[in-house]
Amino acid sequence: MGESGLISMVILFILVVWWGWKVLGWIWWRPKKLERFLKKQGIKLTPYNLLVGDLKENQRLFEEARSKPMNLSHDFVPRVYPFHLQTIQKYGKKSGFWFGTNPRLYITDPDLIRDILSNKFGHFEKIKGNPLSSLFVRGLVTYNGEKWAKHRRIINPAFHMEKVKRMLSAFYTSSNEMVSKWEKLVSSKGSLELDVWPELQILTGDVISRAAFGSSYEEGVQIFKLQDEQAKLFIQSFQTPFIPGFSLLPTKRNKRMKEIDRKVRALLMGIINKRQKAMKVGEANNDDLLGLLLESNYKEIQEIKDKNNVGMSIEEVIEECKVFYFAGQETTSALLVWTMVILSMHSEWQVRAREEVLQIFGKNKPNFDGLSHLKIVNMILYEVLRLYPPLQQLNRCTYKNIKLGELSLPPGIQLMLPIVLVHRDREVWGDDAGEFKPERFAEGISKATKNQSSFFPFGWGPRICIGQHFAITEAKMALAMILQRFAFELSPCYAHAPTTAITLYPQYGAPIILHNL
Repeated sequence: MGESGLISMVILFILVVWWGWKVLGWIWWRPKKLERFLKKQGIKLTPYNLLVGDLKENQRLFEEARSKPMNLSHDFVPRVYPFHLQTIQKYGKKSGFWFGTNPRLYITDPDLIRDILSNKFGHFEKIKGNPLSSLFVRGLVTYNGEKWAKHRRIINPAFHMEKVKRMLSAFYTSSNEMVSKWEKLVSSKGSLELDVWPELQILTGDVISRAAFGSSYEEGVQIFKLQDEQAKLFIQSFQTPFIPGFSLLPTKRNKRMKEIDRKVRALLMGIINKRQKAMKVGEANNDDLLGLLLESNYKEIQEIKDKNNVGMSIEEVIEECKVFYFAGQETTSALLVWTMVILSMHSEWQVRAREEVLQIFGKNKPNFDGLSHLKIVNMILYEVLRLYPPLQQLNRCTYKNIKLGELSLPPGIQLMLPIVLVHRDREVWGDDAGEFKPERFAEGISKATKNQSSFFPFGWGPRICIGQHFAITEAKMALAMILQRFAFELSPCYAHAPTTAITLYPQYGAPIILHNL
């Protein structure tokens, strides 16, 4: 072997040793160092399993729990959160588990939740997830720092209450199509059994298509069908541990996710280009979310002097349009389906809600002012969001040394805020925390929570969901129109089986018997 060959072998050996050293540090030394550091502060962690952490055990318990339905009650946490519930019961609230090679701590104290969600110290960021997740959704919900602040500033005007008012016709049109269809199905028999879960998914997808894209509604529907498939593939990818470079491999799932991403981008680019041309000649209708977003973005570009970091690129506008779907369709359909299920379980509240709707609107078209005066309906929706929050948790990560309460945390520590557990904490809500009692919200959220950060279905603080007024107004419109025309009850074949993918949903659907009024 020549001198050059020997040098090459030495370099290769050094690179292999260096790479092995880095891998060993990633999968063993760093986790064990963090484990010792946290243990000294009284934080108990589950035993560390090389590379995968608790992912396999979490998935095993979840699959086992969802293998059969449960009794008809609101105590579904053991079915949806078995691993986390068992971990907290075994190690206490001051504990955590392993998400792959990263320790993730449970944060259930309302004061600490307030500090984290208010970003009091500016030291908490959204966790960077599986790279494949960027093919499903990026945008405002995933950004941090200055980029998040810029996007939030540009998008905010589209979700002001006055702008949401303009979208009321989209809420009404879609809701009216659904309830009119139900009336035709019920009219011949007087009552009908119907699985309302797919119906409500179609409704909220229809609403967000109209509200987001207006005149491009049909193209919006195509986009959202593709995004539905992307969501399913995203969930699958998220159930496996993160391995660097895996997203680059030409697996069947990876290739399909990238193909869907290309198709969605092409459709959105076509819609945006048409809208921009219409804006230039003064023919654009800016009452939908896309129009309002482009209008706000244009103003930002005109008003800000630093032209190097101004406005959103077309790529970024596309990503925000994809977020419209995720936030606008999934969460609202989940809220509506659980509201119908719970009002079927608690018929006395269904009667009270209907009486309020009929008193304010009669059988007439609901209007914005009337919707804002639906006190009982509002109480019901908040209580449904407390017991059945669409998202079960929020995750954050430290990126600097931080003092959180009595804890000293280094960069890279993941924090899990389990919404579903905090919303049912008896120390916060009382001994009836697991019961459906809308009256607890009779005097508003702050009174119900005793001014604690213990109710956050839409998040809290600066990063609170920008579309919460949109979602609540849409839910009120749909629910009011259902209550105007139907009484409903659970079908004998209904199987109570809350489960979660991206949001909380009924695993076996929601068959409900509708009766004409």
